[in-house]
Amino acid sequence: MAFKTDIEIARAAQKKPIQEIGAKLGIPTEALLPYGHDKAKIGQDFISGLGSRPDGKLILVTAINPTPAGEGKTTTTVGLGDGLNRIGKRAAVCIREASLGPNFGMKGGAAGGGYAQVVPMEDMNLHFTGDFHAITSAHNLLSAMIDNHIYWGNALDIDERRIVWRRVMDMNDRALRDMVVSLGGVANGFPRQTGFDITVASEVMAILCLASDLADLERRLGDMIIAYTPDKKPIYCRDIKADGAMTVLLKDAMQPNLVQTLENNPAFVHGGPFANIAHGCNSVIATRTALKLADYVVTEAGFGADLGAEKFMNIKCRKAGLAPDAVVIVATVRAMKMNGGVAKADLGAENVEAVKKGCANLGRHIENVQGFGVPVVVGINHFAGDTEAEIAAVKAYVAGLGSEAILCRHWAEGGAGIEDLARRVAELADGGSADFKTLYPDEMGLMDKIETIATRIYRAGSVTADAGVRAQLKAWEEAGYGHLPVCMAKTQYSFSTDPNLRGAPEGHTIPVREVRLSAGAGFVVAICGEIMTMPGLPKVPASETIRLNDAGLIEGLF
Repeated sequence: MAFKTDIEIARAAQKKPIQEIGAKLGIPTEALLPYGHDKAKIGQDFISGLGSRPDGKLILVTAINPTPAGEGKTTTTVGLGDGLNRIGKRAAVCIREASLGPNFGMKGGAAGGGYAQVVPMEDMNLHFTGDFHAITSAHNLLSAMIDNHIYWGNALDIDERRIVWRRVMDMNDRALRDMVVSLGGVANGFPRQTGFDITVASEVMAILCLASDLADLERRLGDMIIAYTPDKKPIYCRDIKADGAMTVLLKDAMQPNLVQTLENNPAFVHGGPFANIAHGCNSVIATRTALKLADYVVTEAGFGADLGAEKFMNIKCRKAGLAPDAVVIVATVRAMKMNGGVAKADLGAENVEAVKKGCANLGRHIENVQGFGVPVVVGINHFAGDTEAEIAAVKAYVAGLGSEAILCRHWAEGGAGIEDLARRVAELADGGSADFKTLYPDEMGLMDKIETIATRIYRAGSVTADAGVRAQLKAWEEAGYGHLPVCMAKTQYSFSTDPNLRGAPEGHTIPVREVRLSAGAGFVVAICGEIMTMPGLPKVPASETIRLNDAGLIEGLF
């Protein structure tokens, strides 16, 4: 049987005017700033007036570690939102925006898939409403102002060897990771070594996703440390006088975007930090707005629960005063088999023993999420080749851990295929059994926080960091930043830093290669193993097959 591609399904969507979607949540037409007919930003004045309303229930969707077999976390997030609406609940979806890097690289888009998608799919996966371009421009404006300040006399006494602010672009480009700028003589400034990160790793992206309003955004931008003097005194963004102009560039980007699912239910799509190198959650302002307007809000955290969910709990919830009422962990039979040692080419054959063996990865995530004090249910994202015996094996394993696994057919059937999970999630969220707690207290030392995540979430035996890294963490503590949470930058494919080590490894070593202070965002980044903050393209990037056909329609985007 030939299935339609995601883009074919999205192209056939019967979209409603965005004003009708807003009306479902009580958003008046005048509070929407349309970008065409099918997407709009929500005005800040309207959002500011929602503060006295009670919050709805917050449901987090996370997953096992991603494999080439596919998991479908965003698809399940969208499907669950549709499913909740189908059973009579007033629900909204909150997801992140897509980066051009993976769209033209290997991972693909971020709008869901099959009959559980957010539309307009092409727009969301390309330029959308321009938020990422605004973030890139604001970030690089600061870069230009730093070098310009040095060129015109360096009144702040910036040590060019201690400039920590790198440039960004929203594309995978390994050639830009390390480079020398300002070559070509006196007119071009003073040569120095620097590099590019991808936009989703920008501290500006993190700040936009954690700020509560424009005033908070500007304050956080001003708090960013961009460089140090020769005697290691920090230089802040506000010292360069860039925070005001950056806020101007981000004024529209700060407003959440409203779109719709294939079943015409509201979806907030805003912000897009990766979970492997950043904190991996959509914006606080979008989540808070949705919670004031809907009875149930389904949001996702990037990659596996060891990254996205951990950061959702320890960074986003801690900073925003949020707490999930229920958590869904997405898994597939195919991924269980791959974690059990089956090659991708052999996933079509029934292999119950491999499923049972691979469930160790799922079990580790269940235990970790339960440790945050929230009720957990597993959503089995159904694939056509799954057998009843394989599905039963996953359900039995999950039941043995005191949780429940529910088969979901939303990819093929939309909201109708996920009603069972929707009912169970609503029951858990309404049950009031959540007793949310973060993994570590604010007052714990920075290195201790890193080790706590590594040992309790990754099940590592030890953490290694050279004397320079440890000294830097200690210096930040002495400067008043010791209370900040830690954002681990690590491969998404494994609990370890080895992307090929699947399953549920224990006793491994987590090497911390570098640490970065995001003083404006409010966390410390620990870069582990070989993870890169500027990805490269694969040998055969997706961009080779993306084109316009004779009818002027996009092909190859997924």
